[in-house]
Amino acid sequence: MATQTSQATTKSAVLVSTDWVAQHLSDPAIRIVEVDVDTKAYGEGHVPNAVGWAWDTQLCDTLRRDIIPKAKFEQLMAESGIGTATPVILYGDNNNWFAAWAFWQLKVYGHKDVRLMDGGRKKWIAEGRELTTEVPKPARASYKAQEPDTSIRAFLPEVMKASSARAAQLVDVRSPQEFSGEILAPPGLPETCQRGGHVPGAANIPWAKACNDDGTFKGVEELRALYGGAGITGKQPVIAYCRIGERSSHTWFVLKHLLGYSNVKNYDGSWTEWGNLVAAPVEKP
Repeated sequence: MATQTSQATTKSAVLVSTDWVAQHLSDPAIRIVEVDVDTKAYGEGHVPNAVGWAWDTQLCDTLRRDIIPKAKFEQLMAESGIGTATPVILYGDNNNWFAAWAFWQLKVYGHKDVRLMDGGRKKWIAEGRELTTEVPKPARASYKAQEPDTSIRAFLPEVMKASSARAAQLVDVRSPQEFSGEILAPPGLPETCQRGGHVPGAANIPWAKACNDDGTFKGVEELRALYGGAGITGKQPVIAYCRIGERSSHTWFVLKHLLGYSNVKNYDGSWTEWGNLVAAPVEKP
């Protein structure tokens, strides 16, 4: 069933500039959080008063291969000085790869006010802005999460149906080399799979095409042309996937919050799940 495209979210509701962050470094009403691919980057220097979350330990259940459980999410937020109504400003390296994944998880658990710093760590450093190694110690807050919102998360059975019955459009946001099966993962990243290729029927729109050279997001019209040119218009449900779900959460953010597509999901298992399944169909060019 076709879905209608809702009005795109006002950018100020989901994005803040580096200037805005610089002007709010000491604002006790907000919480700035850094989430990097390179978990050592935070310790080498970060935005003043920003807390750091490690994606591979603090934002996932390492035993179940899942996102952070609700109780541990509540604990992480409380220990970070984040209350239910606290505005959270996320940023990170690699044009906000894992910052977007954290954004998606906060939305899974119903946090209302969460935004990305447009351009992320790259733009902040390029502008010569202040960095510190001092780790803030925010006062513990009280946090109560909502039950997980699965309307923005795709699980394997739904992805299989999307592929076999064309029940949703699949967007593979990995590099062309990963999409073709030439490589299994980006260099230096360990989570991998047994087989290369892509989910049958998926369109390849690399996540980075949504960004300018400085790491900021492209304008709405450019983004609409990028995805619309590949047939991804929001008139049908969309499922984005990558290798483990972080780059696809970046594309999910673009489609859901910048372009206003009403039915967009992130497939968090992504290719590390599909590419290891027995008898799952794989397509190559």
